[in-house]
Formats: sequence, C-alpha cells, structure tokens
Amino acid sequence: MNIIAVSINHKTAPVELREALHLDSKEIKELLDDSRKDILSEGFVLSTCNRTEIYGFPKSPEVNYIHLEKVLLEKKNVNGIKDEHFHKYFSCSALNHIFKVAAGIDSQLIGDNQIFGQVKEAFQLAEERGAAGFMLKRVFDAAIKVGKRAKSETEISEGAITVSYAAVQLIEKIFSNLNKKSALVIGMGETGLIAAKHLKDKNIGKLTVTNRTYEKAEKAAEELHAQILPFTQFKESLHEFDIIISATSAAEFIITKDEIKKMMKKRNYAATVLMDIAVPRDIDPSAGDIDNVFYNDIDSLNIIVEQNLKKRKEELPKVQNIILEEMINFFSWYNSLEIAPTIKSLRDYFEEIRADEVQKMINKFEPGDREKIDMVTKKIINKLLHHPTVELRKSAEMGTNSPESAAKIAIVRDLFGIDKTNTDKNEE
Repeated sequence: MNIIAVSINHKTAPVELREALHLDSKEIKELLDDSRKDILSEGFVLSTCNRTEIYGFPKSPEVNYIHLEKVLLEKKNVNGIKDEHFHKYFSCSALNHIFKVAAGIDSQLIGDNQIFGQVKEAFQLAEERGAAGFMLKRVFDAAIKVGKRAKSETEISEGAITVSYAAVQLIEKIFSNLNKKSALVIGMGETGLIAAKHLKDKNIGKLTVTNRTYEKAEKAAEELHAQILPFTQFKESLHEFDIIISATSAAEFIITKDEIKKMMKKRNYAATVLMDIAVPRDIDPSAGDIDNVFYNDIDSLNIIVEQNLKKRKEELPKVQNIILEEMINFFSWYNSLEIAPTIKSLRDYFEEIRADEVQKMINKFEPGDREKIDMVTKKIINKLLHHPTVELRKSAEMGTNSPESAAKIAIVRDLFGIDKTNTDKNEE
C-alpha cells in the first residue's frame, strides 16, 4: 500500500517551529486543494499544537516525502526548518503511525484523549473537501477503531497526568457534587486556564477567574463563560468560594495563613479546598493546619501525576497489541484486493450458483438435453462476467497500489459478498 506521510511533532522539532507550521482549518483546506492538483489522489492533514502531519496516496510513483514537505513549506514560509525536523512514513509505518496517534500513545501526554477527536476532525475535513476517497476512508475506519479499542479495552487514558487535572480530580474526591460548588481560579496563565477549563468540564456550579492583567482575565472569562473578579479585590471575596485554585507567577505568597483564617471564620468553617499549583507557591502551606481546610500544593499533586503516568506506561503493551491486531486486519483486507484471486472468486461464486440451480432442475430435462443445459448456462455466465473481468484486468494494469484499482476490486468483493461467502464456508 503506497500511502505516504510526513510529520513534524514534539519529538522532532522545538515548540517555536511547531507553532510556526500550525495550520488552521482554512489553511488545511487550501493545502488539500493544492496537494491534489498534482501530488496526491487522496489525502488528509492533521495539525495540532504538538504536530502537523500530511498523509496521502501519491498520484504517481515519482511523488515522495519531499513533495509533501514542499507543499507544507510553500503554505507556511518558516525559516530554520530542516529535513531532519520531519519524520517520514510509508505503507505499514504510515498506518502504524496514524494508529498510534489515534490511540494517544504518540502524544506528549501518554493516553491523551483530545487527539482522538482531532484525528476525527482531520478526516472529516478531508471528506468535506473531497480529498478522502475509498482507501482513505478505510484507513479512517481502522484508525477510529484503534482509538476506541484503546480507550475501552485498556486504562491508557485513566488518571490525571497533568497537575491541573490532578487538582480537579482530587477536588472531585472531596466534593462529590461540583455543580453546587463555587470556585475561584487565580492566575490565567496556561496552568490556571487549563484548571479552569477542567472545572468547567466537570460542571462546576459557579466559576470565577482573576488575573493581575484584567484583559487576560476578561478573555478567559469570555471563553469559559465565567465571572471576573478584579485582582485587587479577590482577597475580600475568598469566603464566597468552596474551591480556590491558585496558579500565578508571584515571587512570594499572595495568600497568607491569617487571610485563610479570616476567610474560614466568615464561612463558619465550611469545608474549603485550596489547590496551590504555582511555582513558587502562592498560598502559605501552614493554612492546611486550619480545620476543614483541604490544602494541596504542586509537590503532592506531582506524586499523583507520577503514579498515574506509571500506570499508563504499563498499559502501553496492551495498546500496541491492539494496534498490531488492527494492522493485521487491515492488511489482510488489503491483500485480498488482488486481481487474479478476485476474478477467480467472482467466477467461482457465479459457477456455484449456476451448478446448484442446474442440479435442482436437471431431472426435468431429457437425458440427452442435460449436457446442452450445462453448456448453455456456462455460456450465459461467461457472457455476464466478460465485461467485469475486462474491467478488473484493466485495474491490474494500474497496479493494486492505485487507490482507484483497490476501490474497484473492493466494491466487486463487497457487492457479491465474496469475502463473506468464504468466511461462512470456513466457519462451516
């Protein structure tokens, strides 16, 4: 199978180059259109914060990885990109790579759930653009199956492996029903914003954000549909929140133990969770000594993250076995798309039906006519199969590596249920 692919990702290039080569949906559509002019017959593009990848079936044997790199670099004029920044894949390795990506085991965070949805979106965009033909759709179906099996049959995505998510998971263990709780997230840098997003995903009852730069808090609040609390005023409102997550870049504590004492008194000592995910810490750790204050800092959360990461790594062999099984299934199907076996299977299929029907009716004919009936029905079958056979042999001239040829063969096999017939016989 002549599918080829190139990838620039977190393993091959620094973040500034990956960011420079990131493609939005409009750019992906344009790149698909450009590549299908003279490079690819079918193709799709996956572009996330950690990777930009192009997959496709070449229009001619002369097309290779260099052409895929070139079409990307023509779209994104970026200095400093070298050939070694790209991983190149062909046939088995290309299929194996997209399976690993869909399963989340090629991600910077092992078992990343988000990438599965991004792979689906990439395929859907290719379909909308008319760039996904018969073969690419089969690749898509196989990749999605791998992703679903990895999630349902293993624990590759279980447990938090980021501090932000670990904080929210720990909060869930303390407060079982978050939709009745209120939370304040202090600091809208990457860590704080991610924590706020996780709270939103967990249906937090009331979400409030604050940041030294008001515009940054405003932008986050708009994205999260949260309320804004001016940074200069948040201390006076601490008692209003059941959950406080702090992730600023301050050089010293921004919340002292005395301030937590005053807060708890105003709350009548109702349970409060303090998650300090800043480095250096934002909240005086001695605040955890106060009754009904559940305090965790980044060190304790990192222990949870490391334990979960270890568990995910232990699941890798299971996911790799799933990938191997689906690789075998895919190539078993693909290898069935050979011309000669298909023609033979098609003729055997028709001959079996012909012989069966003749046998049922043979006693209704005179003995001298029985040979003639056999000969006439064979001629009818030969005439019926003449044109399909000619068309299949034309496909042989194109080669089974051609997506058009493979599609034609697969349609014939599916249309007449050839593979199903053979399977049924084997089961008998």
